[in-house]
Amino acid sequence: MTSVSVTATIAPGRKQLVNVRRELLLTAKMRVVWLLVLFAVVATAALFRIVLLGVLQPASTSQSMHDALLPARGDIVDRNGVALARAFPAYALWFNPKAMGDGGSPLVKTPAEVAAALLRIFPDEDLAKLTARLASGEAGYIRRRILPEEANRVHALGEPALESPFENERLYPQGSMAAHVLGFVASDGHGQVGMEQVFDQRLTDPASRGTPAMLSLDMRVQGALEDELERGIRDTHAVGAAGIVLDVDSGEVLALASLPSFNPNLIDSAGEANIFNRFTNQVYELGSTFKPITIAAAIDAGVITDMSRRYPSGKPLKVGDREVHDSHYLGESLNIPEALIHSSNIVTAQVADQLGGPRLNATMRSLGMDARPFIELPAKGFPIWPKGDANGAWSRITTMTVSYGHGISVTPLHLACAYAALVNGGVWRPATLEKLAPGAAPAGRRVFKASTSARMRQLLRMIVVDGTGKQADAGGYRVGGKTGSAEKSMKSGGYNKTSLVATFAAAFPMDHPRYVLIIMLDEPQGTAATSGQRTAAWNAAPIVGRVVPRIGPLLGIMPDDSRDIDISDLSPLVGKGATE
Repeated sequence: MTSVSVTATIAPGRKQLVNVRRELLLTAKMRVVWLLVLFAVVATAALFRIVLLGVLQPASTSQSMHDALLPARGDIVDRNGVALARAFPAYALWFNPKAMGDGGSPLVKTPAEVAAALLRIFPDEDLAKLTARLASGEAGYIRRRILPEEANRVHALGEPALESPFENERLYPQGSMAAHVLGFVASDGHGQVGMEQVFDQRLTDPASRGTPAMLSLDMRVQGALEDELERGIRDTHAVGAAGIVLDVDSGEVLALASLPSFNPNLIDSAGEANIFNRFTNQVYELGSTFKPITIAAAIDAGVITDMSRRYPSGKPLKVGDREVHDSHYLGESLNIPEALIHSSNIVTAQVADQLGGPRLNATMRSLGMDARPFIELPAKGFPIWPKGDANGAWSRITTMTVSYGHGISVTPLHLACAYAALVNGGVWRPATLEKLAPGAAPAGRRVFKASTSARMRQLLRMIVVDGTGKQADAGGYRVGGKTGSAEKSMKSGGYNKTSLVATFAAAFPMDHPRYVLIIMLDEPQGTAATSGQRTAAWNAAPIVGRVVPRIGPLLGIMPDDSRDIDISDLSPLVGKGATE
């Protein structure tokens, strides 16, 4: 068998092609390697830069990035997170007279033409005033806030004197609601009057302005309170009104109002006239609302030990050359429950006389009535404290008049904190507009014994059930409280008999008090809505009766007719007498 040997040969052209392919593959691999090397160099450089910025220079760079994400001024919110004040970037309309006509625009040339063109963009402007404003040659704002589309239309006019700077404004989404609590931000960027002033540093500090400042207010409660106060002003033709809803255990203010109010978004001349806060800054003689305080002090001191004891009340009480009168005849004698139910000055004065000036004075001081009210707001009225002798001791007649709320002037906030102490077990605490953490309420100071407070809850409830506060009753909410109607004092001395301050101081529910509600009307008139009467029983008490059912469910208090405070030991002591 013959073997055949085969030798494979590669043609020269094919061999050349294989070599070319190998060279191309090698070149591609080298390019990939170089790309990987270049990528690694770039990545290393980027990583080095990141380390340099983030580690070696952390303070300045990270802070500036942080600042860029923060609002220009921190937000203020209510206890539920509802926005009350926030930074609002917006366009403004600024007039620069030095640039007037420099643009050579064919559309506008003279101040009158510029004003006419602006009127087409802003129809609410007054043409004559706007023309005079532009002709004055005075630089300044024409409008503090305009919409982006309005800014575009202004820009389209081609007049360089009309500038649209982008600025940080302060927006109050709730309008005038709670304006006296919030205050406003002035043109210099700093807060004025209210919590804007109190929180000014906190709201502008980069370290804290990113976290909203939370108030104790509940805007749902605030809205209901303001709504009913406005109705009260309309019904009685009062010149103003004020009110508060105060947590009796923590001192947190759920609502605080002074009317008329102002719009912090636009402070005009009318708004400036209403900036004054009637509730925290104005002092009044609050009349008969002081009587329960006097009775509580007497119970605490052991002066009152028998609720059935009767005091003469059939004729004025003579004290030297002065006399203490009741508003009308209430009967020949009254016991303590009857004296409170029918609001007797004569009986309260006798109790205060037995208590003595030093002890009543000490009680008033313990309730903070000799100093400005305790709250964060900067505007707080100083009480008009009764004058005493060289040692500060009150005279006998001063002690008597103070006992029923005359001769001493305090703010309604003083009264609210005092009533909280009357019903919460006897502990006075300062009011606060900052939301407190659970269990963070201040310890306060004890003013009344717990047993005294329990008795006062009964008596205050009886005033609403059987006495001058009947119109404050709200079915199922167990309201207790006291009326107070006092004539305004005059600078020249004496009292103005045509000008009253009507007040109702209330708490609810009286079997377990949680909130104090104060309603005050300034100079109410007798109208058809009040049956021609001007006193608190006819005007302030009905407001309480309307507010409580509106805010109770919002605060977790539902009406319950099956519950009430037990007054069975006092009810048999009350006869049928006249009421205020």
